[in-house]
Amino acid sequence: MTELTADYDLLLGEDVPMLDLRAPVEFIQGAFPSASNLPLMTDDERARVGTCYKQQGQAAAIALGHQLVSGEVRAGRLQAWLDWLDAHPRGVIYCFRGGLRSQTVQQWLHEAGRPVLRVEGGYKALRRRLLAVIEQEFRQPGYVLAGLTGSGKTDWLSRTPLALDLEAHAHHRGSSFGHWGEPQPTPIDFENRLAIARLKQRRAGITPWLVEDESAMIGRCPLPLSLYQRMQQSPLLVLEVPFAQRVRQIQHDYVDLMQARFGNDMARLGDYLQGGLKRLYKRLGDREWRRLSAIMHEALTAQARGLGSDGHQAWITELLERYYDPIYRRHLAAKEARVVKRGDAGELADWLASRHQAVTSPITTLC
Repeated sequence: MTELTADYDLLLGEDVPMLDLRAPVEFIQGAFPSASNLPLMTDDERARVGTCYKQQGQAAAIALGHQLVSGEVRAGRLQAWLDWLDAHPRGVIYCFRGGLRSQTVQQWLHEAGRPVLRVEGGYKALRRRLLAVIEQEFRQPGYVLAGLTGSGKTDWLSRTPLALDLEAHAHHRGSSFGHWGEPQPTPIDFENRLAIARLKQRRAGITPWLVEDESAMIGRCPLPLSLYQRMQQSPLLVLEVPFAQRVRQIQHDYVDLMQARFGNDMARLGDYLQGGLKRLYKRLGDREWRRLSAIMHEALTAQARGLGSDGHQAWITELLERYYDPIYRRHLAAKEARVVKRGDAGELADWLASRHQAVTSPITTLC
């Protein structure tokens, strides 16, 4: 079988469905958003074949693999692959290096009357391509969006095609209250999602990029070092929003939206908010933390009684005034030389739009 594809940009940039034949433990460590995992071998089977390879060599390992995946086991997995292809007619298959596992499955599918393309080089080649995107495509001119906590930076970013939403890809808002109440992706998955988003921009002819001002870690996801270093050198846009509006934005993002995300489970919301405050314990000190925790508890109690979420504005206001704003102002003052524009949402959008066409160009081949 020689039906191969090495058009990695098309596969990744157009979200072509991909059937990942690696073992589950490999898939969990890192995969692609459009990939589904229907492995040729289970984790245990793969481990047994690997041990056999080390002790007896390749021929014995291949023979053991065919023995483990035979009869009803093979028939069941083959049917699952056929069903997946029925649901994804454009689908392609891959294993780690595009080697024996995907070649074997491709042969079995061909014998079953269902030819399918196999990704040349497998997962490793796709991953290498995405790493190249990260290293090369952030060398293009870009911007970093700054602003005090609660400025609505994420909402503003969603309005421009130049934006890459780092927090969305990381499933974390990048603050003590930033976790979404669900697991974050692995660092590899985070990098893959970010690189694919950038690849799609370049395929659309978008050269400049725009990201929110972030630390080196978003929750447990580290920013790619090359991107983080580039962010420290890029021009800054500063979104300026009235204080009262910022308080309401935080109330909306961290209280109202999370209440909806938790299905109105007030116990979960309380654990989430108190947990976020607890992460500030060392910086706030015991006395201040206890005081704010009590205010938060009162707000949660009133909210549970159907009195709305406005009671949360008290602790939000104090955290902004006493903690977040002083820290962020010092952080921003150190970068003042890089600020190229300050303004409200409309003013920043107009400024960026006036320069957008001048800094876009079709994507070039990087491979």
